[in-house]
Parts: sequence; C-alpha cells; structure tokens
Amino acid sequence: MPCVGDWLNSPLSIVQGIFAQNFPNSDWEKKVTEYFKEKLKENNATNWVPSLNDVPVHYLKPNSLVKFRCMVQDMFDPEFYMGAYETVDPNTNARVLHFGKYRDVAECGPQQEIDLNSSQTVTLERQTFYCVPVPGESAWVKEISFLTEPVQARVSPSTSYTPSRHKRSYEEDEDMDLHPSKQKEQHLGESSGGDIHGCVEPKRLETEASAGHHVISPNCSPPLDLNFPLPGEKGPACLVKVYENWESFKVNDVLEVFGVLSVDPVLSIVNSEERDSSSLDPMECTDTAEEQRVRSPPASLVPRIHVILAHKLQHINPLLPACLNEEESKTCEFVSNFLSELSPVRAELLGFLTHALLGDSLAAEYLILHLISTVYARRDVLPLGKFTLNLSGCPRNGAFAEHLYRLLQQLVPASYHLRMSIQSMNHSRFIPHKDYTANRLVSGLLQLASNTSLLIDETQLEQGQLDTAGVHNVTALGNLITWQKVDYDFNYHRMEFPCNINVLITSEGRSLLPSDCQVHLQPQIIPPNMEEYMSSLLTAVLPSVLNKFRIYLSLLRLLDYSISDEVTKAVEEDFVEMRKNNPESVTADDLHKMLLVARFLSLSAGQTTLSRERWLRAKQLEALRKARLQQQKCVNGNEL
Repeated sequence: MPCVGDWLNSPLSIVQGIFAQNFPNSDWEKKVTEYFKEKLKENNATNWVPSLNDVPVHYLKPNSLVKFRCMVQDMFDPEFYMGAYETVDPNTNARVLHFGKYRDVAECGPQQEIDLNSSQTVTLERQTFYCVPVPGESAWVKEISFLTEPVQARVSPSTSYTPSRHKRSYEEDEDMDLHPSKQKEQHLGESSGGDIHGCVEPKRLETEASAGHHVISPNCSPPLDLNFPLPGEKGPACLVKVYENWESFKVNDVLEVFGVLSVDPVLSIVNSEERDSSSLDPMECTDTAEEQRVRSPPASLVPRIHVILAHKLQHINPLLPACLNEEESKTCEFVSNFLSELSPVRAELLGFLTHALLGDSLAAEYLILHLISTVYARRDVLPLGKFTLNLSGCPRNGAFAEHLYRLLQQLVPASYHLRMSIQSMNHSRFIPHKDYTANRLVSGLLQLASNTSLLIDETQLEQGQLDTAGVHNVTALGNLITWQKVDYDFNYHRMEFPCNINVLITSEGRSLLPSDCQVHLQPQIIPPNMEEYMSSLLTAVLPSVLNKFRIYLSLLRLLDYSISDEVTKAVEEDFVEMRKNNPESVTADDLHKMLLVARFLSLSAGQTTLSRERWLRAKQLEALRKARLQQQKCVNGNEL
C-alpha cells in the first residue's frame, strides 16, 4: 500500500525541490514528469489519486494531485506564462527564484515583489483544453470507478485538511466568486448540508448543473453555460492546462489527466477586475467580455488542472486494464483468461438479449454483432467496420425502445437515447458550431466520444414539417451513419470531425435514415407489462454475470482481426459461385456485408481470424435475415 505522502498532498513542494536542484538546466521539467510517472506505477497508486469524476471539488485540497477522466470539448488559444521568475525584497534586496509551471497565480511573499526585468525570467507557452466528463457515461462506470478507489481517495486526501467553506449551491458559488465581498456576509454557523462520511456516493452540489448546461445566478447575467454536449449531464467541467505534447491531443479525445488542482479564489477576483478594467480601457484588452467569461470562469465552478501526466484512453470500461496494447504479462493474462471462458459468456449474453428483444434470437445475434462493431480503419473517406443496425418492426408506443435503451445502458460504457420527433429535430442543436464572439466551440448532441452507443428511436415520429434546422439535423444524422463524421459549423465553412459512434435505430417500418443492416423484429413474447418484464430481466442477472457482459462487449472491440490468403481465396470462389446461381440478388454490397458479419461473428467467438465455419454461419444468418425481410415485404407490400 503506497504511502500518501507529499507527492499526493503537496505535489508543488516536490516540483520546487526538483526545480531548486536542477534549474537553469531544462531537464528539471522532464525529471518532474518522470518522478510522478514512477510514483503512479507503484502498487496501483493511480487508485489513490482522488478523481474529480467522483469527489466534489470542495472536498479536495487545493494544489493537491487529482485525476480527471474527460473528453476534450474545446481547445483554446495557447497562453504565455512565466516558467521561472525572481522576487525581490525592496528592503533587503534579497532575491528568491520561483517556478511558474503548474500555477495560475505567481507565488510572492508579503514583503516581496516580482522583478519583471530579471535576467532569470523565462516566458513559456501552455495550451488550455476545455474538458467535460465523457458525454453519456453510464452510471455503472462511475460507480465501479468510485468503489475501486480507497476510502482515502474519495474524500480530502489530507486528513488534516478541513474544507475552507461550507457546501453551497452553484448559484451561491458563482455569486461568491463574482462578488467576493459577499463572502464576509456568510453566516459562520451555516450548516454544511450533509455529512460526507456516511455517503457511498458523494453529493455533487457544486459539480453538477441542474439543467445540464447552465449555472444560473440571480445577480449574474448571462448565466454560465458549462457547454455539455448532452442535456442533463452531471459533473465538473475543467480548464485543463497542458504543458507538453499538446499537439498529440485533439477535440473529442477521451483523456485521463493527472495534475495539480487549482481553485484559487484570487482567480475569480483577478478575472472580475480584468473585466471591469477592460471596459474602462478597451485598448488594453482585445478579448470580448464573453470571451473572458468563457476563458476565465469562477474557479469553484470550473476548476483548473495543471497537467503533469496525460494519456488518451482506449476505453472507459473500469473492468478492463487501461491499455490493452501493452505487452504486459498482467494484461496478456487478463485477455487470455477471459477469452478461455468466452463461449458461456456469449451464450448467456445471447439469451439475455433474446429475452430483451421479446424472444427474437436472430435479432439478438445481430445486436451482439452491432455492439462489438467499431471503425477499425478508413479507406479514403469510407469508414471500415461500422455496422449501423436498424431494428424494424418495433412496437410503436416508444415504451419498448425506452426499456431496451435502459438495458443497453447497463452493458455499454457510454450511450445516448435520441427520441426522434418533429419537435426534437427542429429545436435541438445537433451540430457543434463556433461562437466567434465568445471564441469557443458551442457543443451539440453529436459531439460524442469514440465508441459511444447512440440509440435513435423513430417509433414516436409523426407526420409534420421539418424546418431548415430540422433538415440540417436529419442530414447530420445521415452523414454520421454513412461516413462516421460530423461537419462542425464554423459559420464561413464546415470542418469534418471523424467519429466512431455505434448507431442503433428502432423503427416501426424501415428507417428513414440509412443503415448497414436491417433486421425485422419478430416478437415471440408479448408481455402485458413491458416495464415489469424488462426490469425483471435485469433483476435476474447476477452482478458478476453482468460484469462479464460488460467486459465481453468492450474487450472484443479492441481485438485485432485478419483473414488468411487461403480463406480469402475460398470466399472469392464461393462468391463467384453464388453469383452464378443468382446473379441478380447477390451484389458486391452483399459480399461486403457478409464479410462484415463474418468478421464480428468471429470476434464474438473470440477468434481473430476468419474460419470456413464462421463464413458459412455468416451466410446462413444473412439468408435468414433476408428471408424475413422478404416475408415482411409480401405481407406489407413494398414496405420493408
């Protein structure tokens, strides 16, 4: 068990020691990174670092080491800071050298002044990311991540540290930060509003917005928009300050960052004064008031993290090793052990999904293939590996899609349920766009992290007129499905952002949107109470089995896959034979679809190469699916 020492509670003191020993040698920064990298490798020490995803900001010690699992929602312009500077005592002329890295405010004693003309001053550059919690992150991901952390990491890491203020709502926090004088009016005997020690899940009064986007203060106009892509999202937004290799990160990347937490109230006072002074002398500041508000929000609402270490996440499933590409013995052992027991897990999952799809085992097979699909490569503009599934024949009232989504939420790490209606199409913001006044990227519903599951429900769609915004939104959904890209709106032009979103469409007839595969649902069970039926399915599954389902679906997405030359030749010969027998009904698109089904069918069985057996099984599934569609066509005329 690692000792929770200075490196966790007071990382800046460690940095100060390395800086003092090595400056002006530029290697001191690399030594800081290496020091913390080694510390975090010891005995699962990463679990001892408090997470902003789980612990409210006001329970954490300022300037302590924290971690944050997040998505890069926007990137601001680089900013300059003093990497090193000198302070001088005017009375004694004594000089002290300081580092400015990992700080928002320069450190200066009461009798000291910063010497801006010192030859020791070093000006450097850092990049600021605006980061939000992973959109649509499932509750089970948060719960498992929270429970795997030691108790010491769930509250203030320093047992001697007492929060300097009571818990307050967002509205009070913002009012206090924007009007610091009001802090004096706070009653000393105000209740803290709850005891954290008796809670399994921490309260997040200060780290969530009740409406998902806005933090409203009666004395502050306009309200602070936290810019979450999805409505109803909870968790803190953070300004993440990156010092090295920021070029390797891009918008929508999912990161885990380890860094120094900065919530200094001085930030809010300074920023407020800057806003006031800029209104007096507009020549001193080229930023608009809106831009300053976005770049410098109250620190208690949008804390700063000064990154020491950061890495992209392959996935956000806490049941899997963080990185499966590494040739570590533990990782290899985990994968091999799970693959050895894959067959019963697949059989149980198939049974579970068959019941969820009202007894339709064929639809359940295709749903498994859909859930493990992923874009594994791009050939020119064509995304390879996408497998958008259209489940047609769904009950019209919308209850089935709602309950199906609740089940899927228990299986996948991140998801969103998009209920298609004329109202939602015309009035929702799907596409992120650039706000040049505030100089920020305003989020939209389709700004999602890679491997998010998007369920689009068409069963409640009624006749009506789409306006211009509605047409653009439907077009954006079509582009997402077909090309796995979203065209962000930069007013004067559109910029393509590639994505990797698993889209499942539920509809009564054939979907209005494009899809890679349509399966017509044939319910074998008509439950009198859909909610009770679906709830009983989850209740009947043991938590350990549910966790195996979660590992299964996440792990198989990450496995490599190949086809040997021998099997490729056999498939080609088989396709030629199929064309001879039925030239009109077997096309190149059919071959592509069968190869895709064969790929995911092989992976679903834990096989990373295509076998003759899996190819024949893929052909069989496709024949059954097509026969069902043809049967439905005969029943309903031309409608599929």
